[in-house]
Amino acid sequence: MKNVTPSLIAIVVCSTLFSLPTEASSHREAPNITRFPTLDSTDFYAFNSYEEGRGDYVTFIANYIPLQDAYGGPNYFAMDPDATYSIHIDNDGDAVEDMTFAFNFKSMLPNDNMGVALTVGPEGNQRTVAVPLKNVGGVAAGNNAAVNFSESYTVSIVKGPQRTGSKTMLTNSMNSSNEFYKPLDYIGNKTFSSMSAYKEYADQYIYSVAIPGCDGMGKVFVGQRKDPFVVNLGKTFDLVNYVPVEGDSAPGAGDGGGFPGGITQSADNDDLAMKNVTAIAVEVPKACVTGEGNGTIGSWTTASLPQARILNPNASFAKTAVNGGALTQVSRLGSPLVNELVIGLKDKDTFSTSAPADDGQFADYVTHPSLPELLNILFKDAVNSTLGTNIETLAPTNFPRNDLVTAFLTGFPGVNQLATVTPSEMLRLNTAIAATPQTEQSAFGVAGDDLAGFPNGRRPGDDVVDIALRVVMGRLCYPIPVNGTDTDLGLCTSDDASVGNVPFTDGAPLDATMMDASFPYLATPIAGSK
Repeated sequence: MKNVTPSLIAIVVCSTLFSLPTEASSHREAPNITRFPTLDSTDFYAFNSYEEGRGDYVTFIANYIPLQDAYGGPNYFAMDPDATYSIHIDNDGDAVEDMTFAFNFKSMLPNDNMGVALTVGPEGNQRTVAVPLKNVGGVAAGNNAAVNFSESYTVSIVKGPQRTGSKTMLTNSMNSSNEFYKPLDYIGNKTFSSMSAYKEYADQYIYSVAIPGCDGMGKVFVGQRKDPFVVNLGKTFDLVNYVPVEGDSAPGAGDGGGFPGGITQSADNDDLAMKNVTAIAVEVPKACVTGEGNGTIGSWTTASLPQARILNPNASFAKTAVNGGALTQVSRLGSPLVNELVIGLKDKDTFSTSAPADDGQFADYVTHPSLPELLNILFKDAVNSTLGTNIETLAPTNFPRNDLVTAFLTGFPGVNQLATVTPSEMLRLNTAIAATPQTEQSAFGVAGDDLAGFPNGRRPGDDVVDIALRVVMGRLCYPIPVNGTDTDLGLCTSDDASVGNVPFTDGAPLDATMMDASFPYLATPIAGSK
């Protein structure tokens, strides 16, 4: 098959006014989960900690409650007190969790859930009336006197499968109880005075914890953070209202020397720039999670509810419903963008409720993906007409797509493949590969000659949108740099992917310096009011 050069593809895209659909995450990846925004997992990260002095630790971050507008008062964004939020770890490769961190939340008002009240009216006609706000004055580190709402949570470690394993609750070393607390969301700068003041306030809720059977203390934090994901969301779902090919000679060069009409990197392309999320973050000594495997682990996050819910027709703050029955999984997330752009619409809810061990039912979506074929149907005739070529297909032709099976279901031998290979969708991390310092990380991870990045785990600064788009269109059919040398992975060849070497991008730049350099890594949230 004749290959098409990147420049010719760009000219065709511009001249025909067509553009290729790129991958994006709407954080609302399946029909049913849109009905449960507090259980919607937006992103999941697992990486070797790159905070100085924490090289022997692994960090997991599960983000929930998508598209938070910082000004979303008066109730802002609390977790669901009826749900269980879990981070699962498989360390032997059977696609069944060997360890789970399970989080359960409780919402409270002061004064036995009656809340803060004010005396209203003249003497002789006074009433004590509850206030409608979550705080009645300024809040600062060490001063919660004006707070009218709080959330606490417990963390349980389950060894073995979550439903049948042995459970131990973590202890808060600050008060020797099993109760931890979540900071208020960043309401605004009249409440917290400044971003630095909010950071100081929220940092109080980073807890050191002793993990049973582990040497060394772990850390835990739950709280609002700036959404670390970047994506050109609106234009992408408007039939991709831009040319998704790099327009500069190098990202950010500003020289227009790349693809004619191609999109260039700009923070203005990030539609999540002013959005927040709620992060559940855990840092654990590596030795505690690797078990007897080969040092590579698989991980994913889920959120579950009791199977039955009966609404209270006379609801109160403390009792809006009665829940019962078996815990039922509502959402699931491992590697990014899988449910959004790999799983077919009819099976998205099935994927959300399934376990990695059962992923054989979704194999066709990986071995014979529909997205590249859809692109081929849309654009092949225009390409051939303009170039005078007779390209059989723009979609990769290696079936089954072993390159995608490796990327999504098995991991790469010697990089992030577990001791036992069970095809399943998990975020795989080799804990033996040392973390790359923040300032030296490549946003393209392994494809950027940085073995400590995606798909070897995922760090907050990994640009998974650009990576995943290029992979699905055949990037792994071409040599990639490994330790400074172009390496042929042997999964397919360049003849299998006519556009596999095109630098697709959504133009929304991301790198590790946009995050913090220490736990919990994600940046301070956007203020609801400046």
